[in-house]
Amino acid sequence: MKDKEIKYQAPALDKGLDILEYLSAQSIPLSQTEIATGIDKSPNEIYRMLMSLESRGYILRDEVSGKYRLSLKLFHLSHRHSPVDELRKAAQYPLEELANTIMQSCHLSILYMNQVMVILHAKSPSPIALSIEEGNLFPLPLTASGKVLLSYMPDAEQATTLSNNTIYQSFTDKEKNKFSRSLLDIKSKGAYVRNSDLAAGVIDVSVPIGKGSTGIVACLTVSSLTALNVNKDIDNEDILVEAINCAKKIEQRIGIL
Repeated sequence: MKDKEIKYQAPALDKGLDILEYLSAQSIPLSQTEIATGIDKSPNEIYRMLMSLESRGYILRDEVSGKYRLSLKLFHLSHRHSPVDELRKAAQYPLEELANTIMQSCHLSILYMNQVMVILHAKSPSPIALSIEEGNLFPLPLTASGKVLLSYMPDAEQATTLSNNTIYQSFTDKEKNKFSRSLLDIKSKGAYVRNSDLAAGVIDVSVPIGKGSTGIVACLTVSSLTALNVNKDIDNEDILVEAINCAKKIEQRIGIL
């Protein structure tokens, strides 16, 4: 390290930024000990910093578990250049175009606090179609979007996320093994087409937004009623092709090559 860099170091600030950056990279609340381990510090070293960040509203502490998570303060501070807003703007026209082409509703989801959050929804032009409200949260292991998001996680992050997911932890060992194989299959195929685990009579077609070195950014899902045949000329394979094309358009708009 250069002399000038050493001279102008601010250890307390560095420690606070380390905590914020580490929490932002995690999908679950973490304890003081877990945060300390993650940033290679002792729990005592970060105690005062956690208190300060909590009092300033940057992090929130759960009253029951005592674990910490990021608040929305950083989001508000950066609202003029929000990644979620940028993603929504980039995806709005392609998503609406997709809905009009396949005559089905579709939506965009991201990972939020070990759950799936819908950030954008495009209505079908058909008078009868599924509607999923923006901002709604859904269980990670039981949704098509959640499975796609999980399948593209780095192995360590995926293991941590699942170990802290109550629904996954309620699975038997046989169910966990089957679930793990399904995630590998999704990543291998690059898409997910299957009957919904949450609603009878619904089939989900899901594809990732962003892959490879960039990492997955979001998931595009078309959820259609199997008993409603509004467009007899388009089957699930056609929907998958159109969804993949839509995902590519969104990736181009947000600068993913």
